[in-house]
Amino acid sequence: MENICPSDLSGKKCKPCEGGTLPLSPDAISVYLKGVSGWQVEEDKKIKKEFKFKDFKAAMGFVNKVAGLAEEEGHHPSIFISYNKVRITLTTHAIGGLSENDFIMAAKIDGL
Repeated sequence: MENICPSDLSGKKCKPCEGGTLPLSPDAISVYLKGVSGWQVEEDKKIKKEFKFKDFKAAMGFVNKVAGLAEEEGHHPSIFISYNKVRITLTTHAIGGLSENDFIMAAKIDGL
């Protein structure tokens, strides 16, 4: 499997994912993880990252951009907000694990 770079991922579009599709293997996850910066894997089923901002208003501005992106891509993250911190968690619920879509979203979120 070749290395993935963020520009490759952010240029892709999320594709509908249905049950029956296998989640990414731990080896594939480690390759995709090289294509995004600062994201951490949880139990080989989720990726997460915390973003820090100067204040609540800036954090909410970012959350609103993430929400718009999620609607465009049809792939919705879990978002936790605590004053000037935003934690984003991505997983593909339909397959119970990680798919390429999660890494596409991570790269696009990093580009906001």
